[in-house]
Amino acid sequence: MSNYLTKSGLSVHPLLVDFVEKKALKGLSVSADQFWDGFANLLREHVPTNARLLAKRDDLQSQIDEWHHKYGPVTNNAQGYEFFLREIGYLVAEPSDFTIETENLDPEISSICGPQLVVPVSNARYALNAANARWGSLYDALYGTDAISRDGDLAPGKGFNPARGAAVVARAAKFLDESFPLAAGSHADVTGYHVVKDGETRFFEVETPAGRTGLRDPSAFVGYAGSQESAELVLRHNGLHAILIIDFKSAIGSTHKAGLSDVIVESALTTIQDCEDSVAAVDAEDKVGVYRNWLGLNDGSLEDTFEKGGRTVTRRLKADRTYKDVNGQPLVLKGRSLLLVRNVGHLMATDAVLLDGKPVGEGLMDAAVTALCALHDKGNNSQTGSIYVVKPKMHGPEEVAFACAIFASVEGFLGLKPNTIKIGIMDEERRTSANLKAAIYEARARVFFINTGFLDRTGDEIHTSMEAGAVLRKDEIKSERWISSYEDRNVLIGLACGFSGRAQIGKGMWARPDDMAAMLDAKIGHPNAGANTAWVPSPTAATLHALHYHQVDVFEAQRRRHNQSVPGLSDLFSMPVQAPYSLSREEITRELENNAQGILGYVVRWVQQGVGCSKVPDINNVGLMEDRATCRISSQAVANWLRHGLVSRDEVTSTFERMAVIVDQQNEGDPIYRPMSENYQSVAFQAALDLALKGADQPSGYTEPLLHAARRKVKAREAK
Repeated sequence: MSNYLTKSGLSVHPLLVDFVEKKALKGLSVSADQFWDGFANLLREHVPTNARLLAKRDDLQSQIDEWHHKYGPVTNNAQGYEFFLREIGYLVAEPSDFTIETENLDPEISSICGPQLVVPVSNARYALNAANARWGSLYDALYGTDAISRDGDLAPGKGFNPARGAAVVARAAKFLDESFPLAAGSHADVTGYHVVKDGETRFFEVETPAGRTGLRDPSAFVGYAGSQESAELVLRHNGLHAILIIDFKSAIGSTHKAGLSDVIVESALTTIQDCEDSVAAVDAEDKVGVYRNWLGLNDGSLEDTFEKGGRTVTRRLKADRTYKDVNGQPLVLKGRSLLLVRNVGHLMATDAVLLDGKPVGEGLMDAAVTALCALHDKGNNSQTGSIYVVKPKMHGPEEVAFACAIFASVEGFLGLKPNTIKIGIMDEERRTSANLKAAIYEARARVFFINTGFLDRTGDEIHTSMEAGAVLRKDEIKSERWISSYEDRNVLIGLACGFSGRAQIGKGMWARPDDMAAMLDAKIGHPNAGANTAWVPSPTAATLHALHYHQVDVFEAQRRRHNQSVPGLSDLFSMPVQAPYSLSREEITRELENNAQGILGYVVRWVQQGVGCSKVPDINNVGLMEDRATCRISSQAVANWLRHGLVSRDEVTSTFERMAVIVDQQNEGDPIYRPMSENYQSVAFQAALDLALKGADQPSGYTEPLLHAARRKVKAREAK
């Protein structure tokens, strides 16, 4: 306590005070006293509600556990289970039909559909890469991934492979033919691209062996810059832009008949700068680092300098792209992704601020400080003056209403108009999924998106039904009826509440960043399902996923689905349990090893190095994007099997020890990695093991309490 500073009756860590008063408040009309007084009032008003809602979670869970002890799996008494959930207040009355009322949403949210990135804002380089991923090279995305076959003559090799390059150009021409077809012929045959002036209007024309022609839809040409020898031609389809780069002197353009050196695709329309699942922020020092980067993204000052390829590189936010439109007037295209910020949920507390000597809700602090930082945006991010906050891990409508009340308090003491702070509802907890319409209703004047997240949602499903019986293997869960019901309900309820043309309906992450060919085959299902956006793991993936939004008119897909019936709750609650003795010993061992390896590979970096999201090789050495959501599934799956006797405590421990050897081998190239197999009492190994052995007792199956405690222990030792 002795190092804390007193601010409006709060005890505040000096690092946070220094950041708020010297950085975040600088240049604003909000005074330090105004901020601290307002924040203190917010805490005094909302801390008791926060505690009550968390206690309600525990109370409902204990009642559900008791029901399963009496009746077993839901399938034994599905009708009685639903009646029971209503009786205890888990299910609430559904509101009458309504339409959301959110105003002042940017077009990237309301009227343009495209990919969405999620990035740890704690990492300045990654945060900048994602913010700058509004535009991506299609040539680079195709050449550098398995989107183009890597077999035979098309293998990348050490130098440039002309055969592979030709395949990239051909695939890009196919994209142009599909999205911007010519009136006659193919882009593959074009020998010259031209801007032709007729009166005061410019037109797009091309030379082909059959003569000159234009676009089948002339209105798709919207702008240009440069000269005949070096030009940029701007096309638009389904609200998304693509830019033809004409450069006869470039290495690629000099080999193309028309000098087409690249196709730049509008890619990540929106990016979630994440303070939650993909970061490891456990104390005031970490939180200030997160806030500092978020501030730098808003005021434009964030930069990062690093070594790459033997040279020093400094990365900054990109400028807007400037052109002339078809009438010769200025045309400005945003150079950066629209930035959203994901706060933490309602669970965790932080000792960066103490109220009456006790840590306060971390989500309450996030709401105040991230909104304060966003005041530095002067239209470079949101052109409507909105602040977009993604709120995760909310359990039901009451918790959504609580988040909205917090935002209203923040708006009050920062002098913002009501509903300036918009809310993105992560539909990733079972009680929210079951009451989604009521949850949206509570945020009807603020909501800007709803999003499904298979990962956390599955973790919560396992934990909620922990006492029902042994859970299915992870790969089997993905094909179950409850998952398709969950995904369909999210889209159809969103459409019924008026989201189409007004707000986003989103889908979850593609977790295999190296498997882009598979992503191109599979992820088109998201826009086809009526989702405005879906998560991708990298800027390159965003460029490739953007092609899907040219292939699919999402608003047409939404119109097609608008009158479909919403799957009932019986489908949503239908996840079966593993039939007794249906798995061989070998199958059980393999699944346990796979889960243990994933937990260890993620947790060791989290605890040792403070890395909240990383590509972790699985048991087959396939790189998977891992964050706390994936860890939640794996830990809950092991905890469940331990609970129901499919595995023993000794078997879990010995498997984790065996898998630690493999994880150590997979990390041999990391100079700061500390092997776990040399010390099974290490903080990292024990934290990973505890997630499994103690998983059934964790609140909602969350990994944060154990991970935070372990990371703080490591940081304390390193500070000595």
